[in-house]
Amino acid sequence: MTQTQEKQPLIAHIKALRTALIIAVAATAAAFVVLFYVFREPLIDFVLAPVRLRGIEVIATAVSEALMMQFKTCLVAALVVAMPVIIWQIWSFVAPALFPNEKRTFVVIFAATLLLFIAGVVFCYLYVFPLTINLFWEASEGVATAMWSVEAYFSFVLSFVLPFGLMFDLPVVVYMLARRGKVSYRGMAKNRKFFILGIAAIAAILTPPDAVSQMMLMVPMILLYEISAQTTRFVKKKEVVSIAA
Repeated sequence: MTQTQEKQPLIAHIKALRTALIIAVAATAAAFVVLFYVFREPLIDFVLAPVRLRGIEVIATAVSEALMMQFKTCLVAALVVAMPVIIWQIWSFVAPALFPNEKRTFVVIFAATLLLFIAGVVFCYLYVFPLTINLFWEASEGVATAMWSVEAYFSFVLSFVLPFGLMFDLPVVVYMLARRGKVSYRGMAKNRKFFILGIAAIAAILTPPDAVSQMMLMVPMILLYEISAQTTRFVKKKEVVSIAA
């Protein structure tokens, strides 16, 4: 094979990657334009709802702060709206290099990662985040008037909600680690009590002093841990079957 022939596959991959990136960026840009000029106000109202419902005043401490907050909100929303196109482009680039069994595994893992991430973000924003806002709001009563910077608030939303989405991907991460022999069911079972104690402590801090609110936070987290632990048993069984075969 000549040097020119060896370079052709690499050039084809680079062109395919460039095409995928252009389409993904174009879809995100188109979604951003529509959201910014048509749906900006409903989006901002949605993001600020947790503080406005509690009468907390949100202020802009810099000339461009309010505009930048709107820009970032619409950009994040545009990424969410364009996600199907982005995922399709990732798949169109990766799929040709995979064997049929690898394609199935990739699709399952990718879909599980995305769905669990979305579930974590929704759970956090609708339940955990309001509890956290209540905690900070009540802490400021009688000490200072709650007036939060709009830029700082938006950064807080992202820094709080996104890690929750990543945390919900724990079963996928554990599954991948278990396939490589890095974690085991015995190890996760041994550390279960420490995890439950940690979640109970977090729930006691964030939630009101009643059992229902604390259980609403603890139960999903404990279930997440148990699902993660069970994935390690599933991997082990598959390995035993494959070795026996």
